[in-house]
Amino acid sequence: MEEGCNCKKKHREASEATDLIHRLNRIEGQIRGIRSMVENEAYCVDILTQVLAASAALTAFSKELLNSHVRTCVVQDIREGNDEKVEELLKTIQKFIK
Repeated sequence: MEEGCNCKKKHREASEATDLIHRLNRIEGQIRGIRSMVENEAYCVDILTQVLAASAALTAFSKELLNSHVRTCVVQDIREGNDEKVEELLKTIQKFIK
């Protein structure tokens, strides 16, 4: 990491990264499908059904990423004495439950 850079990065195992990318690709396809439905003047309820499905997929992605974050980054930082990670985690969880 460059000196003075506040950028954070996380190395992910190849299998985790692949799984996350596949999930995002499916979500991206769902969003393109919704756009296509709007362009083709699909019935509102049909579009809303697809929006709910895409939203659920994004929520599942977020939960998976949060799980991974807690099991790796947060645990490691706490073990290294970086207790402020607990506050960061609590703030992140608060954003999810709003």
